[in-house]
Parts: sequence; structure tokens; C-alpha cells
Amino acid sequence: MSRLRRIGLAAALLAAVALAACSPAAAPSPAPDTGSPAAADTVAEMDRIAREYVALVLELGTHDEGYVDAYYGPAEWREAAEAEPRSVEAIRDAAGALAEEVAGLPRPAGEGGDAELLALRRDYLGKQLRAVAARARMLAGERFSFDEESALLYDAVAPTHDAAHFERLIAEVEGAVPGEGPLPERLARWRADFVIPPERLGAVFDAAIAECRRRTLAHVDLPPEEGFRVEYVSGRPWSAYNWYQGDAQSLIQVNTELPIYVDRAIDLACHEGYPGHHVYNALLEKHLVDDRGWVELSVYPLYSPQSLIAEGTANYGIEVAFPGDERQAFERETLFPLAGLDPGRVDEYYRVLDLLEGLDYAGNEAARRYLDGAIDREEAAGWLVRYALSTPERAEQRVRFFDAYRSYVINYNLGRDLVRRWVEARGGTADDPARRWQVFEELLSTPRVPSGLAETE
Repeated sequence: MSRLRRIGLAAALLAAVALAACSPAAAPSPAPDTGSPAAADTVAEMDRIAREYVALVLELGTHDEGYVDAYYGPAEWREAAEAEPRSVEAIRDAAGALAEEVAGLPRPAGEGGDAELLALRRDYLGKQLRAVAARARMLAGERFSFDEESALLYDAVAPTHDAAHFERLIAEVEGAVPGEGPLPERLARWRADFVIPPERLGAVFDAAIAECRRRTLAHVDLPPEEGFRVEYVSGRPWSAYNWYQGDAQSLIQVNTELPIYVDRAIDLACHEGYPGHHVYNALLEKHLVDDRGWVELSVYPLYSPQSLIAEGTANYGIEVAFPGDERQAFERETLFPLAGLDPGRVDEYYRVLDLLEGLDYAGNEAARRYLDGAIDREEAAGWLVRYALSTPERAEQRVRFFDAYRSYVINYNLGRDLVRRWVEARGGTADDPARRWQVFEELLSTPRVPSGLAETE
């Protein structure tokens, strides 16, 4: 059990101010080197605001199914939030007021060590609270443009690309895909040769997960009890999902509704597991929640800046775990044979995938235009078929994702690109894999925000 859940809480948690009335002993922070009484006061204020933030997130979750992606704090705190949740309007106002309080706190001085970490905490609390207020505003009926929404919820705005940008990229793909007919149809027929047969899916994923875990543990010190289990599901708007349980445990669900291509085994094993979501959550729990008592990290609101960091590190983590040609080598030697596929076609397969990567942002454009009302549902699916080269079935699934998660789509590609630039700016390049792991783990273990990553580009 994590330390927070082992600590008994008083009945005062049921008070109207919820977590603000809790005794500081409920989540003790090891005394940092604050350097002055004023700095100590700032830490105490952040502790109080953090407790109120957790209450607001849990209460908003009673109005917004799926908003609380993970919670592993005291059960009493959730019970208190569910017993008497405030209205979305009251939550909106309270979150906005707390965000202003954070903005008024002096920024901890100094570089490195506790001073830097406390400064990151201050920024994190402020941005997360702003996102709570924005989500409450949306639930209360307020509407934002796609870019306004992503800035408020995820602290970032994705670049805009016109159709001509994707047409130029598609022209490069044309010559790489054999066959006749329209490119989306040719690509679908060609990729069908690389689908994992359903009866081999478990063996392929098990091997991918084991290799991703082995590579991660060679560089990252995880709690000895960490682990996760995999479930195969269908009928979801996403391809896979990590449900973090706390105590370094995760449930990972893989959607088998559509055929799964062989490259998705490594993608999902890294993204959802090692060194992606599972490792990210386990490190935050260990270093910030258990070791420091920073309760704000015991809850994860899905529509928040934390999601851009989570999705960005999960996607970039694939490159960290498999530098250079190591991914193709492992798939050639292990995954293609396990899937019953021709290992001699690995290089051919990845030549096309590398070209398709440039079309990642086509999904953002479809979502932006659709959610801003410039195109309808059918046109959004058509855009994905034409410019993301999706099959009609996958395009329809992606539009369902837009309906459910809206501007969340920017977190995958923009998040990955911001993380990559931040890590590489600190010497974590493919030429120095050990340094890249070191910088990457630092990012996974600290409460950074997307705008903070962008400032260092």
C-alpha cells in the first residue's frame, strides 16, 4: 500500500471545505531545504492548495464520467467528494480562485535541487487548476474553439497545416506502396500482410512487453512490486488504455475491434507499459506522492496538462527503448516469426511507416475542423481517409475518439515532439542512449508542464 492510503483521516473530511480542513499530518511532506521562513510558508500554502485541488478533481469527476483517469489517494477523500459534490459552477469558481492564489505565490528561488522542484510544483498546480476550471466551464455549457480548448486544458496549441502540406507528403508515399488503384485502398491491401492473426496476438504482445520491460529496467529503478495485467476488449473509441491502479500496478486494455498490425505490439507495449504510462505513473507515485507527500499527484484528471506529458513521453519512449535500428532487429528476429509473418519484409514495412509518420498531424486537422464546425462527421472521416490514409473503418473509429475526447488528440504527436526536443536539448540524443535514458527518467519523475517544455526549445 502507498503511504497515503495507510494514513487514517479524520471525519473532518466531510466538511464543506473538504480537503482544506484536513490535518497536514494526513500527507506529510519531508522538509525541503526551503532556505527561509517565507519559502517555508510558500510550501505550506502549496500543501493546502494541493489538498483542495484533489477535492475539486474528485468532485468534478462526479459530474464528468472518465474525468478522473486514476486516483490512489485515501479512500476517505473520494468518499467525501462523492458524498457532497459541489456544482460544476462552484467547482469552476473555486478552481479559478485557487489558480489565482498559486499565481500570487512567490516563485522559489535557486537552481537545481529542492528549489527547482518546488518551482515546478508551483507551475504544475497553477496549470492543472486552470484546466479544472476550464473543464468545469465546458460542462457548464461554455464553448471554446479547438485551439482555445487545447490551450486551456493541455497548456499547448498544435501547429496548423493545410491540405497542400499533406498532399506533398502523400506524394512521397505513393511510390513506396505497390499495386494499383487509389492510395488509401492500396495501402490497406498492402498492410493486410502485416496483421497479427488473432490466435497469435497474446504471444506477440507478451514478447513485446517482456522486451520493453527488460530494456526499461536496465536504466530505470522501479518499485520491486510493480506490474500490470493485460485485457483484450472491443467496442472502444481508443486502440489501448492504461488504467493505473496505484501501488505501481496497472490494468492495460487492448482494443481488438479492428485488425492489429505487427508494429502496434511494440508501440502499445512501450506506450502503455514500459517506459510509457505505467512507468510514468509509478515514478510519480514513488518520488512525489510517497517520498514527498505531494497529494496532487495522487489524482490524474484526464483533461489536463499532465496528459500531454503522459502521452508525449509514452510515444517518445518507444524511441528511447529502441534506438536506431534496434526495433527492426527485434521485430525481425522475434515478433514477425511469432506472428507468422515474413521477417524478410521488415525493412520494406518500416520504409513505408517512416513515410506515413509525417501524416500524424492530419488527425489534428480533422479534429480541429470537425470540432470547430467547419466540416461534418462524414467529411471528417473523409479527411482522415484522404490525408491520414486511414481505412474507412479506422477513420470512423477516430471520429468517435474526437467525439469522446475532443482536442485531446494533440497530446500524442505534439506531446511527443515537445518531449523529444526537450530531451535532446539536454544531450539525450540517439548518439548517447544512456544520457537519453537519464534525461527521460528525470522528465518522468518531475511535475513538468507542456509550456515549460516549449520554453526550452
